[in-house]
Amino acid sequence: MHLTTDGRRVAVVTGGGSGMGRAIVHRLAADGFAVAVMDLDAAAAAKVAVEAREKGGEALDVGGVDVSDRAQVREGVRRVRESLGPVLVLVNNAGITGFREFSAITDEKWDRMMAVNLAGPFYVTQTVLPDMIEAGWGRIVNISSSSAQGGQPFMVHYVTSKAGLIGFTKALALEVAPKDVTVNTIPPGFIDTPMLRESERRGMLGGTVDHHAGLTPVRRPGRPEDVAAACAFLVSDEAGYITGQIIGVNGGRNT
Repeated sequence: MHLTTDGRRVAVVTGGGSGMGRAIVHRLAADGFAVAVMDLDAAAAAKVAVEAREKGGEALDVGGVDVSDRAQVREGVRRVRESLGPVLVLVNNAGITGFREFSAITDEKWDRMMAVNLAGPFYVTQTVLPDMIEAGWGRIVNISSSSAQGGQPFMVHYVTSKAGLIGFTKALALEVAPKDVTVNTIPPGFIDTPMLRESERRGMLGGTVDHHAGLTPVRRPGRPEDVAAACAFLVSDEAGYITGQIIGVNGGRNT
């Protein structure tokens, strides 16, 4: 098993600078992982890494990385390996969203959505997977979306990208399972993040966050920490017999 010099496993969280990614970074650091915070926003990545270290965790900021650029991904992962060691845990959380009538989705909007939400996980996973194969142990969690399960109007490009990530999860899980590498996906549903609040501000939710929380079986919006908790289990040793699965964190909105 490839560990850091102090015996910790190394985890990379993409999009770790805010929202669910930030919560996942904090949870994994608290659980004893050495966490690399990878984010396009360098300042946000640095801030979250400092937060994690102030709480006693080990964290490295790997900012300024656009996951849709393979060269940037390779350089970012090189920095992680150089500072922390081989990567044994990957959480593909980085993503973008968008609301647009189907007929108004331009080629550029479509391509950018696929580049970040689907090609990004492909590039990062392909870059770090050799570390897991060599170690004979690995954990990959892809953050998809409950909209990929039920659909969402005015989000065809987004929903398509996240549905593709679910397929990516299932296929890769079968391929790498004999190497003791698991691959699962969490499709969050209605999580209270800056991205959700921005959608509310723009009037794209069809109601307020509180309105939709009232329609959720557990009667509240999800918290980033809810997603982080599920992620923490999936990357643990105890979850070694769980792979290729869709683990919904949605308060009962999708079953």
